[in-house]
This record gives sequence, structure tokens and C-alpha cells, in this order.
Amino acid sequence: MNYFSSDFKLGILGGGQLGKMMLYSTRKFDIQTYVLDPSDDAPCKIACDAFTKGDLMNFETVYNFGKQVDVLTFEIENVNVDALEKLEKEGVKVFPSSNNLRVIQNKAKQKLFYLDHNLPTSQFSRFAYASEIEDAVLNGGLEFPFVWKSAQFGYDGNGVKVVRTLEDLKGLPTGECIAEELIDFKNELAVIVARNPDGDIKTYPVVEMEFHPEANQVEYVICPARIPEAIAKKAQDIALKVSKSFNHVGLLAVEMFQTKNDTILINEVAPRPHNSGHQTIEASYTSQFEQHIRAILNLPLGKTESKVGGIMLNLVGSEGYTGDAVYENIDEIMKMEGVTPHIYGKKQTRPFRKMGHVTIVNEDLNTARKVAEEVKKTIKVISK
Repeated sequence: MNYFSSDFKLGILGGGQLGKMMLYSTRKFDIQTYVLDPSDDAPCKIACDAFTKGDLMNFETVYNFGKQVDVLTFEIENVNVDALEKLEKEGVKVFPSSNNLRVIQNKAKQKLFYLDHNLPTSQFSRFAYASEIEDAVLNGGLEFPFVWKSAQFGYDGNGVKVVRTLEDLKGLPTGECIAEELIDFKNELAVIVARNPDGDIKTYPVVEMEFHPEANQVEYVICPARIPEAIAKKAQDIALKVSKSFNHVGLLAVEMFQTKNDTILINEVAPRPHNSGHQTIEASYTSQFEQHIRAILNLPLGKTESKVGGIMLNLVGSEGYTGDAVYENIDEIMKMEGVTPHIYGKKQTRPFRKMGHVTIVNEDLNTARKVAEEVKKTIKVISK
């Protein structure tokens, strides 16, 4: 099929920053794109061919939107899966599939999938209601500390909490959830795997993620991860095994823990471009966003090696500021060598909201890491 400068239509569910960065590639290739998002201010709105405002969880809205396009993909997991399933039955290509999304959307189903496919993950218990957790603790079935995760609709550290006492259970959402063993890890790692319908498969280098202690969000992504070759190989192999089990099309970001004794455990996966791959825009031969487009359209996959060491720093709303966003000292960081800001175009800032990211590239990773620290101290997202 001819995708370039043609009548072919690609649909994207979700109009946030991930979609906007996918549109860097669709515009480069002149591929028509249609976007559905609930917000009038969606970052994608300025760069797609047709924008529809609508609820991603509404069956009719998603179904009717999907009927207009040839291939449908998403940049967020919280979409109506029943509508995707119906579209697939009617011949619309949906990548990744509704089947994959149904498993990944629910953290409990995702953990059971790892068990069923003999994939290494931490111990966990599943609860239909959060109120059952206290009973499990009191009767000795569950021990502190553990990580509570909401089964549905968690993102960016929302829907996750470390629980050390009964007091910590107060105020948690009441619905289905899991309690995971709290892993004492050395490193949080991630591998992005790309696969097209022909079954061609490529992985990006292993990255290391440093998290913000309060926000439970990725603060820095470091590529390549500063780990021994043998550990990197183990992480790549597990990511490929996960990809094979899902038999997905598109990107699959596999987040993992490297434990104190160098075991690799799967934390969770995302079936889309991911925060752990933003540095690929400047640091790799093929960005993760272009690779996702190549994969879902069954085009040859691009080269995944890095051209240079890369670090990604998330740019989030500063604490104490809510309102119209202002980027303080952005010109200062642009004076620094190898520094590129990406501003997502969200008009309103609030504490810890992802507003953009900054990539720092350097032949020497340690230098890049020092520059990243400098960037973090300099730039601030505040409000008017």
C-alpha cells in the first residue's frame, strides 16, 4: 500500500505529547493523520490533518472515529477496547491489537500474563476491592511493605503507592488493585522492542531510569544504561521474550528491575512510544516515534543503535505553581552544548505535570549526566 502523499489515513487515539512526537514522522513522510482527543488544547491539534474532539472511553465515539481510517493506533492505554475489537472485526487494522491492550490496560491481568508465560516478575496478590487488603494484612496473608497499584487507569505515578503501615491504606481508591512485593533494586531499566506484522523485530539499547522520589515519575533516562554487558544482554533477552509472548505490532516498552543479586524482573509494559525512549529523537539513528510508525505500517524497521550517548530529562510543572505555563531560563539551557528542549504545548501547568523534556547528547555519558544536572537546576516551568 502507498502511505506517502496518498489517500491512506492513519488514526491516533489520544492527542498528547506522544502523539505530537509521532506526528514529527508522519509530517516528514507526508502521511495523512486523524487524531481523537477530549481536549480542545491537545498538543496534537496543530500538527494533524484532521482533529476530532471526543471521549476516548466512549464506545460510539471511538468506533465512529475508527471507521474513517485505514490503520488505527493509540498513544494512551485508556481507550475503549470494545470499540477497537469491533473495528478489527470489520477490517480496520488496529495496532497494537485490542487483545494486547485488554491485558496491558489492567495491571492485575498484566501480572497474570507474566505468570502464565513464565516471565520473571515480582510476587503479587490481586484484590477485587482495596478494603480486602487490610483483612489480608491482619490475617497474615500480606506483609508490609508492599506496593499498591490500581488495576485500571494508573499513569505517571498516579495509581501507585508504597504501603508501609495500615495508615497508608487510608484514602486509597476502593476498586480492583494489586499488592506487589517491594523490590530492593539496584537499577530500573527499560528496553523498547519494535515489531512489524511481518514479524521483523528490533530492540533499542537498554536504558537506565532515575525516578523522582516524591512524584514517582521518571526524572532522567540514561542511554546506554551504565551496567555490565551481561546484565544488558539479560534485559534485552527478557524484553524479546515478553514481545514474543504478546506477539504485538508496534512498540512495546518493557520496564524492569535489576535486583541486588542481578536478577531481572519485569515491572510493567506499555504498548506505545514511551518516556524511556524520548532521547532517541536526538541520540538514535531512528527515533522511537518513527519506528512505531514504521512498525504499524509494516515498513522496514529503522536502525536502533545510538549515534551518541543520550540523557533525557523530564520537564515537569514546578511545585507551588498552577496556571498558564511559563518556561523560565529556557534560553540559558539552549546555550549549553548538545541540549535540545521539546515543549509539548500544554497551556496549563500544575505540580509534576509533564510539560516537556530536554535531551542532552554527548560522546561522554558522564559529561552528559553533569550537563543534565545543570539543565535541571536552571530551567523551571512556572505560571504567570
